[in-house]
Amino acid sequence: MSSRRDFMKIGVGAVAGTVGAMGAGRVRTQAAQVPRTAGAVRSVDMHSHWSPDAYNKAFAVKVGKPPDEVNNALYVDREKRTQWMQQNGIQVHLLTMSGRMPWWQVSPQDGAELARIINDEAIAWHTADPTRFFGAAELPVRDPQMALRELDRVAGKPGIRAVHVPNSLEGLDYLFEPAFEPVLARIEALGYPLTFHPLDGEPNMYGGKDRLGGKWGLSNPVGFPAEHSTTAAKFIVSGTLDKFPRLEVVLPHAGGSFPFIAGRLDRSFKNRRPPLPHTMREYVRRFHYDSLAFWPEALQYVIDVVGSDRVVLGTDIYYPMDEEHPVEFVDGLKLPAADRDRIVGGNAARLLHL
Repeated sequence: MSSRRDFMKIGVGAVAGTVGAMGAGRVRTQAAQVPRTAGAVRSVDMHSHWSPDAYNKAFAVKVGKPPDEVNNALYVDREKRTQWMQQNGIQVHLLTMSGRMPWWQVSPQDGAELARIINDEAIAWHTADPTRFFGAAELPVRDPQMALRELDRVAGKPGIRAVHVPNSLEGLDYLFEPAFEPVLARIEALGYPLTFHPLDGEPNMYGGKDRLGGKWGLSNPVGFPAEHSTTAAKFIVSGTLDKFPRLEVVLPHAGGSFPFIAGRLDRSFKNRRPPLPHTMREYVRRFHYDSLAFWPEALQYVIDVVGSDRVVLGTDIYYPMDEEHPVEFVDGLKLPAADRDRIVGGNAARLLHL
C-alpha cells in the first residue's frame, strides 16, 4: 500500500504543462502531437458522445433496431461534427458512447464484436483528423475476460487515450467484483484515464423504475448524479483506489452529487474501524470531475472543493442535457487565467497525453 505522501503525489496530478516520460508499462501511442497555440489552450471536451455508421448498422443487427443516435447527423458524420465544433469553440473531442451502450442488451460475444467495431471507428476518425478526435476504448463489460482482451487489442493504437465503461450493469456493481480487477490493473498500467456513464434502460435505472422512472422522469436528472456518487464512494470504501494508486478516474456530470456529500461521508467514516488509509479530502482529489454542473455556482463549488487541477471540460454533446458552450460557461466564472486554462484543456491534455 502506498504511503500518504505517495498517494497525494499521485492523486493531485500536480503536473502543469508538458507531460514527462510515460510510466512503466505504458504503451506508447502513434498519434500525432496536438499543436499548441501561443498564449492559448486548446479546449478539450472529455464528455462527448458519438455513434458512427458502421457501429449503428451492427447494433441494428444485434439488438433488432438502430440506436436513436442514428437520426442525428452530428453523431454519425465526422465532417458535420467538425463544423459544429468549430462553430461552438470546442477543439478536441474524446469520443465516448452514450447511456445507450449495448452491453446489457446483447450476449458477451456480440458485445465484444460491437466493441471492436466502434473502437476501430474511433481509430479511423483519429487517423483522419489526428488533432481533433481521440477515442476512449469501449469494453464489453458483461464478460471481464473479453473486456480485457479488447483492451489489450486496442492498447497503444493511434488515438486511443482513455477507457469508457458504464457505472453499473443492471444494478450490479461489476467494477468491484474480483473478476474485474485484472481489467482495472491493465487500465492503470496503460495510464489511460477511466471514464464513466450510467446506462439507460429500465433494468439499469438507479433506484428502480418506480422510484425515479416512469411518471417521475427523474432517472436522468436525479438518478445519474446519485449513481456517480455511489460509484465514487465505493471506489473509496472498497479499497479500490488504494489498490490501484495510479488509476485516474474521471467522474462525469461534475461528479454527480459526490462533491456535495463528501463531507457527510467524511463524518460517517470518522469512527470507522479499521479507519480508511487516507482522509476523505485526499480521496476526493483522487478523482477528476467534468464541468457539466449547469449552474456557475455549482461548478465554482466543485472547483473550491477539489481544486482547479481536478476539473475537465464536459458537455454531454449531443443531448437535451448538454452544454453547447462549455468554454463560455467556464469563462463566466472569471477564474484566474491559470485555473481557467487547466479546466478548459490543460488537465485533459495531461490525462490524455495530448
